[in-house]
Amino acid sequence: MLGIIYASTLQAQELFTISYMPHWSHQAQFAGYYMALEKGIYEKYGLDVEILDGGPSAPMDKVFENNLADFGSDFLSGAIKIRSGGTPIVNIAQLSQMSALIFVAKKKSGIDDVNQFNGKKIGIWRSGFTETPMAFLNQFNINAQIVPITSTINLFLNDGIDIMCVMWYNEYNRIYNSGINFDELNTFFFNDYGFDIPEDGIYCSESFYEEHPEVCEKFVDATIEGWYYAFAHEDETLDLVLKIMHAFNISANRSHQRWMLERMKDIFITDDGKISGKLKKEDYLKTAKILKNSGAIDAYDSFENFYKGDH
Repeated sequence: MLGIIYASTLQAQELFTISYMPHWSHQAQFAGYYMALEKGIYEKYGLDVEILDGGPSAPMDKVFENNLADFGSDFLSGAIKIRSGGTPIVNIAQLSQMSALIFVAKKKSGIDDVNQFNGKKIGIWRSGFTETPMAFLNQFNINAQIVPITSTINLFLNDGIDIMCVMWYNEYNRIYNSGINFDELNTFFFNDYGFDIPEDGIYCSESFYEEHPEVCEKFVDATIEGWYYAFAHEDETLDLVLKIMHAFNISANRSHQRWMLERMKDIFITDDGKISGKLKKEDYLKTAKILKNSGAIDAYDSFENFYKGDH
């Protein structure tokens, strides 16, 4: 008995304690992290992980600038901007392999071409997700009134704005759930306009990676395993997602979170049926050049300095 207790205590002491901050509020977008924690996958990899509460009040540039978490997730474009701004973060895994951004307009507005964006009111999320939409508008020489959006789609629903930038896995479906059918919308998927920029990746500070490369590798491996579990056990995963959202007083419904989880699978899983976890050099350079050409950054680092993943 004493031997068993001692072994268990020793095992607990050997767990490496780390924290992770999602780049938005709790939802199915981060289900793989929740399941990796819930099912003991992180512990299996020797990690004691705390998942923090992210969202608009915790933008990733401030998270890493002030060392608020060991790991964080972010869009590739946002992370490049953070590093360009002087905060040395590195990408240790690229989960998303495509863009989920869309500009949407109601068909009744008559807006069915990008050139018709000129002079319109365009809603864009204000919390660290502006780089790619603004680069899109810049490339097509769009002169429009940009309306910062904080938390809801109400301005779009009530015709307070003409166009809105939405995520395929989130606000696009929220619009549908609010009573506007998909066939009542004109959609401008960023992928169709040369902005096929991957989004959700895992990041840490350069110094943390240099000090603990094996911890970074374990966190990535365990997280990917958590995502495989989440995709394979949808109902169990949704139960946990809704439980977490309710605990943080976040409005949630099962059908929308199911849509989100299924779209994350579309975005993460590659043609071979796996989660690659790799950041492609061509994707990095393309994104960095788009940001530089749009004036979002002045310069960017080499791919080798930015990406430290090995998947």
